[in-house]
Amino acid sequence: MNTPNKLTLLRVLMIPLFLGVLYAGFPGSNYVALVIFVLASLTDLLDGHIARSRNLVTDFGKFMDPLADKVLVVTAMLWFVECGKMPAWAVAIVIFREFAVSGMRLIAVEGGRVIAAGWSGKVKTASTMICLILMFLPFLPGWVNTACVWVIVVTTLYSGAEYFVKNRDVFDWSEL
Repeated sequence: MNTPNKLTLLRVLMIPLFLGVLYAGFPGSNYVALVIFVLASLTDLLDGHIARSRNLVTDFGKFMDPLADKVLVVTAMLWFVECGKMPAWAVAIVIFREFAVSGMRLIAVEGGRVIAAGWSGKVKTASTMICLILMFLPFLPGWVNTACVWVIVVTTLYSGAEYFVKNRDVFDWSEL
């Protein structure tokens, strides 16, 4: 198994550890969970960089890397819903966008087309990770938490809309 795939697998394994630490509730567990979340997020940057620079793109990586990212992010968001720091509707928007874009990509692949991640999708991912990290910090004022939720929602909606507008020809709209 190559290095990017090992990093992706490590990220997958860090998700239950992250959640377990959150639920353990020992003194400082939120900070330990934050460190795990940051390390897991950094493995995403690192494995992507290594895979592209060394041309080590694999089917495992193409499948597992985005799945690991989505599960990590949704896990953190669900924790924040449970803690009252994020409304469930915001998480529903994120999940809907991910399913919609993934579905569109599947239809595109059937037609022999690959839809690469766009710039707005990369901005969405980076801003979401930064916002989730900020939301773990207990000393920030409540308005920062609220702003983070809105940044996540707006970047999610914008990037989802951009994917559909730029790739609207993937669908046969006459079927409506």
